[in-house]
Parts: sequence; C-alpha cells; structure tokens
Amino acid sequence: MAIKNYKPTSPARRNMSVTDYSVLSKVDPEKSLLAPLNKKSGRNSYGRITVRHRGGGNRNKYRIIDFKRRKFDVEATVKTLEYDPNRSAHIALVEYTDGVKSYIIAPVGLKVGDTIVSGSAADIKPGNALPLANIPVGTFVHNVELYPGKGAQLARSAGNMAQLMAKENGLALLRLPSGELRNVPESCMATIGQVGNIDHENVKIGKAGRKRNMGWRPTVRGSVMNPNDHPHGGGEGKSPVGRPGPVTPWGKPNRRTERSLYNEQKR
Repeated sequence: MAIKNYKPTSPARRNMSVTDYSVLSKVDPEKSLLAPLNKKSGRNSYGRITVRHRGGGNRNKYRIIDFKRRKFDVEATVKTLEYDPNRSAHIALVEYTDGVKSYIIAPVGLKVGDTIVSGSAADIKPGNALPLANIPVGTFVHNVELYPGKGAQLARSAGNMAQLMAKENGLALLRLPSGELRNVPESCMATIGQVGNIDHENVKIGKAGRKRNMGWRPTVRGSVMNPNDHPHGGGEGKSPVGRPGPVTPWGKPNRRTERSLYNEQKR
C-alpha cells in the first residue's frame, strides 16, 4: 500500500505522511461485530495510573476479530477491506456460505471477492488458515497460535510474518519477526501469507496533535523537572544525573543491567 504526501502548506504538513486508503472499501463497519471500548488511560483495576503518558485520544469501537479461525472446511468470501483504529493492520470482512460474518486480519494480496477457507486440507494461499502440521516448511505465515485453540498471538501487526523453519516431535520451529526461534505445537493454527499494510512503518506522524489523537500524552524529561518532582531535577543549567545511573521518578534504576538481561535469558 502506498504512502500519501501532502503539499507543504505548513511545517507539520511538510513532514507528515499518511497511508493511502484508496484500496479500502468505502463502507461503515459491520455493526454486529462492534463492541464498546472504554478508555483506561493507563490505569489498572484500582484506578491507579500504572502506565504514564496515556489519555485522551479519539473515541472508537472495538472490531471483533476472529483470531481462532475454527470454522473448518467452510468457504468464506471477502466482502470488504476496512480500516481498524485499534491496530496497525487492515481487516477484511468475510461472509461464510452459511451466512455468518466475521473480521480477519487482511494479508498481502487479499482482495474483495476472494475466497478463503480454514482447515487441514486448505490450499497454501494467502488468507487460508491451517494447522502448522499441514503447512510446508519454509512457508511464511502470520496470526500464529501459541497454544491450540487459544487464538493467534504471534505476527499480527502490519507487515509482520513468521517463517516455518522445521517440524519435529510434534513441535514446529518458527522464526518470528524479531529473529527469535520458537517452538510451538504443530496443532496450532496459522494463516498463510504476510500481514498487509506493509508501508505502515514508513508513515511520518509529522505533528504532536496526531500523537494526541492516538491517546498519547506528552513525556517530560526528568532532568528539566524540579528536585521534588524527579531525582534528576534541579541544578544550575544542564546538570548531570548526580548518581550512579538514571532512575525512575521513584528512584528505581531505569536501565537494563547485566543481571536483568541474564534473568530474561533464563526465562
């Protein structure tokens, strides 16, 4: 999908770009697949802020995505390709031959009118979902389950894909988008192809207001605060941290130490 640039009518416009949505269907979302999405603003179940710099943002509804693809051996026709405000990938509305509608993540090459199916006998083509045991080694997949029946958890964002490297002893070895190699059970479902909207990573936000629309609030450096607001604050001019290392506003070390990396590798 292409990137759209505007004439530089302002400094923000000069440095801003957007995704070209001309390939998407100009329709409203399927009402039966919408759910309310209440804002949390980085707060936990007690109402306390546990993630800073969140809040505001445009109001939107959640699109219910079928990550399990457990409707086996029933063909579905792609009705529309749509924008989803809750994820970087685009979604496709599919209608099965029995009349049931659902949303799926739209892979590269999927077009309106295409037919997809899930099941162990499905063809190896973008949009079809199969157990990893039935997918040839070397195939690129997305929407990969970690546990059979739980629903896809791996390779779901725009442009991502995992590669099936090997199959042995009931396990499938996958190379994830991060480069990590991971074993998952062969009975886990995966969808053929690469997630669409590949150019998402090339979009330039351009101005702070677009980030605010996404629900991100400003981040202030600790070194420009006062001493009562942050351990890095105070001093005349640009002062150093004044302690062995950078810390959080509450004085905890704010860096990945050798010990923390070692513990991550052990997990």
